Amino acid sequence: MAIIAEKAGVSKNTVSLALRHDPQIPAHTRKRIAKIAKTMGYTKNPVVAQLMTELRKAHPAGYRRTLALLNANQDGRAFKSHPTVPAYVTGCRRRAEFHGYKLDEFWLHDPELNGDRLDRILKARGIRGALIVGLMKENQLPERFGSTWQNHACVVTGVRTRLPTLPFCCVDHHALVLQAMEQARALGYERPALVVDEHIDRLVDGRFGSGMWVAQQGLAVKNRVEGFFQVEEARKDPALFAGWLKEAKPDVIFTLYHVVKTWIEGLGMKVPRDIGLIQLEHREECKDWAGMDQHNDQTGEGAVDMLVGMVHNNEIGLPDFPRATLISGSWVEGGTVRARHVVTV
Repeated sequence: MAIIAEKAGVSKNTVSLALRHDPQIPAHTRKRIAKIAKTMGYTKNPVVAQLMTELRKAHPAGYRRTLALLNANQDGRAFKSHPTVPAYVTGCRRRAEFHGYKLDEFWLHDPELNGDRLDRILKARGIRGALIVGLMKENQLPERFGSTWQNHACVVTGVRTRLPTLPFCCVDHHALVLQAMEQARALGYERPALVVDEHIDRLVDGRFGSGMWVAQQGLAVKNRVEGFFQVEEARKDPALFAGWLKEAKPDVIFTLYHVVKTWIEGLGMKVPRDIGLIQLEHREECKDWAGMDQHNDQTGEGAVDMLVGMVHNNEIGLPDFPRATLISGSWVEGGTVRARHVVTV
């Protein structure tokens, strides 16, 4: 390290901080030192690095390191009242506890909170990393927190953000639909259709729709049913859904919405006698449905694992190459699809 310092014309301490991506060192200086270190064949000793990490985090008994848990939902109560968000939070808390961290909550839509104030609070509490949970209506974060993303390690749950793009962890929506198709085909369904609101599919980069398109390539052309993406409009005018259903004639529907069952029954049809329903986000309140468990608590855990690694490696600020962790879903049997035939010998 002394040789690198001499070559770069800086102190050994500056080299140490730069190679740990410490924001105290200007970005251009960090890059210059990293380039010099690379040309000189420098590699980090993982054993020493882990020891130094433990020494740096040594604190009095009872002390617990802290991460920020940022509620990005428009509803300040989303961590408790939203149908999806609490599962993420449960996973975040559980995994943070495992790693020895506690979580301090902040609501990004608090009118009295902006980036500068949040940065001051986080600095005062020694918080270097933040989990962002609850984005459901858009994939862009409030602009006034731009400095927060630049000064901290950040990971998003559920969606990929834009401007800036941050590391994120979410269910593998594409694979989820492929798995649902496998189950539907095993049950004998031939004309599966996707019913997801267009806004939601855009929020997840079209992965529901693209997964369905790929899955349908294994069907006869005549059975590749066009999906229904006007769910929010149909809440006000169910005739939109009824018209699509009459024309498309699916024999099973993949969806995220319980109201689809109400619409179907309102047309005099019975589930699963006349049509099957597969829930793409199986939750406690729809235990009787067949569908895919997204394991959103595991998404929360995965996000914490990513963030803790970033904090330990001093990967602070906006990354050049944001990473993603995808969580696999699993099939849950239920009463909204036809019975599975069991062959006995």
